[in-house]
Amino acid sequence: MRVSILDDASALVRAAREFYADDQEACDLLSDLERRLSEPIRLALAGMVKAGKSTLLNAMLGERLAPTDAGECTRVVTWYRYSATPTITMHLVEGEQRRMPIRRDAGRLVLDLGGIPPEDVAWIDVGWPSTGLRSLILIDTPGIASLSRDVSARSTDFLVPDTEPSSADAIVYLMRHLHASDLKFLESFRDTAAGASQTVNAVAVLSRADEIGSGRIDSLLSAGKVARRYEKDGDLASLSLGVVPVAGLLAESARTLREDEFAAFRDLASLDRASREALMVSADRFVRPTEATTLSEEVRRELLSRFGIFGVRLASALIRGGAADSSQLSEQLVQQSGLNELQQFIQLQFRTRAGALKVRGVLDALQTLLREKPRDGADAVLGGVERIYASAHTLRELSLLSRARSSGLPLSRLDAEEAERIIGGSGPSPAARLGLPETATTAESRERVDELLARWRTLSESPLAERATVEVARSVIRSLEEVASELVAVGAGASDVVLAGGPLEGAVERTEQEREEGEGPLREEHLPQDRAVLARGEDLR
Repeated sequence: MRVSILDDASALVRAAREFYADDQEACDLLSDLERRLSEPIRLALAGMVKAGKSTLLNAMLGERLAPTDAGECTRVVTWYRYSATPTITMHLVEGEQRRMPIRRDAGRLVLDLGGIPPEDVAWIDVGWPSTGLRSLILIDTPGIASLSRDVSARSTDFLVPDTEPSSADAIVYLMRHLHASDLKFLESFRDTAAGASQTVNAVAVLSRADEIGSGRIDSLLSAGKVARRYEKDGDLASLSLGVVPVAGLLAESARTLREDEFAAFRDLASLDRASREALMVSADRFVRPTEATTLSEEVRRELLSRFGIFGVRLASALIRGGAADSSQLSEQLVQQSGLNELQQFIQLQFRTRAGALKVRGVLDALQTLLREKPRDGADAVLGGVERIYASAHTLRELSLLSRARSSGLPLSRLDAEEAERIIGGSGPSPAARLGLPETATTAESRERVDELLARWRTLSESPLAERATVEVARSVIRSLEEVASELVAVGAGASDVVLAGGPLEGAVERTEQEREEGEGPLREEHLPQDRAVLARGEDLR
């Protein structure tokens, strides 16, 4: 089996240790880099204040774990990683570590700083036995553009440091609407996080998508149209791989739906249409004293707090449409929230590229160390870093994808679109690269590869093609050859295949992907019948 760049990068980090044995700060950095290569991909959630970062994090975990109030803990960068037993550790700016008590209030963790000012806390590390954290480290960050300059600076300093690569491998950026400050931050993250490889490793999320449609039953459809408009925005397209609308509050509450809440929704669904419409006309009307329902005002306020008026309306509609129990309702609410689409996006664009994204960050940090603190004999390590950058095709794909999004490729419009898809712009799976449905047969995929290879080889060999065009064409050809290699291996029944989506990712990457908790691509047969329910507008009012 070929050696992966994870192994190559690990060897370089170990080699660098010999030259910095007398520098404790450098040794600590190298230890962190080595650990970064072996641990899951680091995914940071960022956005302006009240964008819904902690709420979305809880939805992704399927547990109301992260605090969502405006307490002091939300002003500190907090890491959530897998641990067999719960642990919470506070890392102070001065370097000291302190264990924190584990307490929960209504399910959420209570992160009590014990009187220590938030500005003295570098970060909090939460270890939790959640299956969703086995292959993903989630990082919750304070709000960008906060009224408190110190709070905003903590996120900026962590995600876009001035003198070193970002500690995050990729980012989910939450926004309610597209603002100039959003673009400014994403641009800073790309320039800092990408380093020498220059890649786009961010996805934008319309995190309160239900508000775009004023809580109407079709709010997510309206939000989807807005998201498509944003995706075509020239500035945002160069900074984000896509825009996904998500009703974060609904997603969190749907994944933690209780039986008593299902019973309450069932009572609302049983009301006659006139009473139901009058009760749900607005959030204020929903919690007013009324004889239309036997549900107490307290119960209705709790439902509104947990699901919002959009979620209340949708849950009632889905029950009328056939959701017979809490499990079915939970599943269908999650489908409608947009969470599955986001998780699919993260799977396709980030997790399948985990090896390349981690190596990129580690090599950038190692290169910075070698240049800022040169050591006699360390040139060989620096040369090794440069060789990986030059030879690793996955890193070249990421760099080319960034170029395609930011400045465009030296190709015709149609060729540029095809090139971007082949290098993984729509996802690194063979089908996505070839522009075929996931159900395409191996024979169909091979035929498509042969067709594309012939065309791109002709383009690369054209005497009229400029040098820049030839270089892009050769990278596209290399990507197609990787796809062809995988298809040949699949046809031969090989069990150890180097994926085209990550030709540099070895057994470590495949092991991580095999541990995914059922978060594969969302297909038509997985969709619940609520799609049909939502088509019957009259029933959903």
